[in-house]
Amino acid sequence: MNCAAHCRPQETTIPNAYANDDARWAAVQARDARADGCFVYGVKTTGVFCRPSASARLPRRENVVFFADAQAAEAAGYRASRRASADRTALAAQRAALIAQACRRIEASELPPNLDELAAAAAMSPYHFHRVFKAETGLTPKAYASAFRARRLREELGGEASVTQAIYGAGFNSNSRFYAASQELLGMRARDYRAGGPNMRIRFAVGQCALGAILVAQSQLGICAIGLGDDADQLVRDLQDQFPKAQLLGGDAAFEQLVAQVVGFVEAPSLGLNLPLDVQGTAFQERVWQALREIPPGATVSYAEVAARIGQPKAVRAVAQACGANRLAVAIPCHRVVRHSGELSGYRWGVERKRALLLREAHAG
Repeated sequence: MNCAAHCRPQETTIPNAYANDDARWAAVQARDARADGCFVYGVKTTGVFCRPSASARLPRRENVVFFADAQAAEAAGYRASRRASADRTALAAQRAALIAQACRRIEASELPPNLDELAAAAAMSPYHFHRVFKAETGLTPKAYASAFRARRLREELGGEASVTQAIYGAGFNSNSRFYAASQELLGMRARDYRAGGPNMRIRFAVGQCALGAILVAQSQLGICAIGLGDDADQLVRDLQDQFPKAQLLGGDAAFEQLVAQVVGFVEAPSLGLNLPLDVQGTAFQERVWQALREIPPGATVSYAEVAARIGQPKAVRAVAQACGANRLAVAIPCHRVVRHSGELSGYRWGVERKRALLLREAHAG
């Protein structure tokens, strides 16, 4: 994998620690695991390439050439060493354990540890840790911390404890720290969330598209619901059930233009849909939903493939449950997930609508 993949803009180049061949050779000599993922080295006399920490016999310096990644080495005619498969298996297990420890550290901390702290605990550079964490969990460390804290808070507020007890139960050791983050986590005040959103303003509008009635609703943070159905009134009732005490406001002309964007995407998937979303789920659900947003129109994947993409190949049933929990039709395209056999499975808004969406996207491609 390219060392620049999935990183923030300032991290699109090889880290300074390995910016020249002398530094890279020193990492190879030390079998430095922190350099794994930043480059590979090829051995001219054998035609193989290895990662910096590989346990293979150390070659002569004059026979070594460096590449940005495995793809570049293969393009130059090198092949992976036979020892590489065993090394990758051991490395994957070690990496998974380190990221699991980092997740527990995030979950146990009053304030989310910063990237430097997490990377130091894992004995990685911040650059490499950020990339590995996202590859393993599907989220950046910051996004994982936010999703975990939001889930804990929603769970606590859904119980019988007071709001203050819920705040402390979610890991905030002071009210001031909670209130500084509550808008981002919940989209509203904690008391409003517990009461069903009495002071929450949600604009919505119902229109018609090729799939029947469509409802689009927007909170202060972004689109919070997109529903499809045969009965427009039922869609509105479903929204009221989701936010029983929120102030629901019929959309004005400007808002209806936003609804038109969603309808346009249903009618012509090639247009794409780029709207701010108010996505509130568990850390696992958000990983699944992010993976779904990366499936291009016209393509389908199985639940098992989604599970593999988020680094949890055994979580197929949980992936299916996350798809079922999605309340943002088409914006989070759970309709692009099918059974391993290719057959269509359940869909919150009806299997026939799922079939119609997939056929429309296939023809648009």
